[in-house]
Amino acid sequence: GRWDVSGRRCREERVLSISTNAGTMSEMSGKQIKLFLVDGTPGGPTAAEITNWTGHVLSAKRSDLAFLLRREEAQRTGVYLLLGDDESVAGETPCYIGEADVVSERLRSHEREKDFWDRVVVITSKDSNITKAHGRYLESRLIRLAEEAGRVSLENKDRPLPPALPEADASDMDYFLAQLQIVLPVLGVNAIRVKSTSAQSNVLDSPVFRLTQQKLGVDAQAQQIDGEFTVLAGSFVVPTWHGVGKAQSTIKAYDGYRAEHERLVADGSIAVENGKGRVARDIVFGSPSTAGAVCLGRSCNGRREWIAPDGTMFGAWETRGIDD
Repeated sequence: GRWDVSGRRCREERVLSISTNAGTMSEMSGKQIKLFLVDGTPGGPTAAEITNWTGHVLSAKRSDLAFLLRREEAQRTGVYLLLGDDESVAGETPCYIGEADVVSERLRSHEREKDFWDRVVVITSKDSNITKAHGRYLESRLIRLAEEAGRVSLENKDRPLPPALPEADASDMDYFLAQLQIVLPVLGVNAIRVKSTSAQSNVLDSPVFRLTQQKLGVDAQAQQIDGEFTVLAGSFVVPTWHGVGKAQSTIKAYDGYRAEHERLVADGSIAVENGKGRVARDIVFGSPSTAGAVCLGRSCNGRREWIAPDGTMFGAWETRGIDD
């Protein structure tokens, strides 16, 4: 076991489950996350905690800022994220990550000076054990994780290095960050959601599926990782999106696919060289069909066209075990 910054022993509950891939018993780590609707409404401020973790996360809309500033959590030392709209589109969400001795004072300043954001996430410790140095360390590491994840457009002009902390404190803050990587996606915040390397993730990940179209030079590989359909780096896709729709609904969908492809080319996620498109980093899509459409330059039934090495379609893999 390990100890958190307040000296309490941390406990991770374990559940025993069956892996449908291997057909054998495997140990998986479970987490109990508590969500509290502060004003009793699903769209209002929401607090999140993990059992036996000292961290506390509070998410609120900008319109609820006055309410948040009066809360005790906002008077603590901590870090925060300012998020813009359109979080459904990976890489498009503007995000600013900061730290403050007193979070409420910094947020008052941002309310006057920054226009892009409409949501704030405040991260503090329930026992007020986060110091200024801890906050700076968390800020630096959060920025690095956001860059690695590539899901938001960072508004930070600076990339501060983490301050030197005692070894034990740095270990505690890294553990704190690991819990944030679990809590934030539950709140719909994927800014620091990076590919998991844990053994548990490997158990839950899918096979690698392939989508090919020789005439177009498409040879793409994808995998469902941590529940997200991900086109893998090194895949070859169309260099330009060429689909043309006739019906109004089709035209609208095609315009969306084309815009997504162009955005991925513009930000370097798809590199175009010698008339070929190559995926430069793992790219998360909302569905296998959207992923396939961006790769092929036309509409795609992703559940039928992504094929595993054994010939299984993605849709069949998704529904595995249902009829057992």
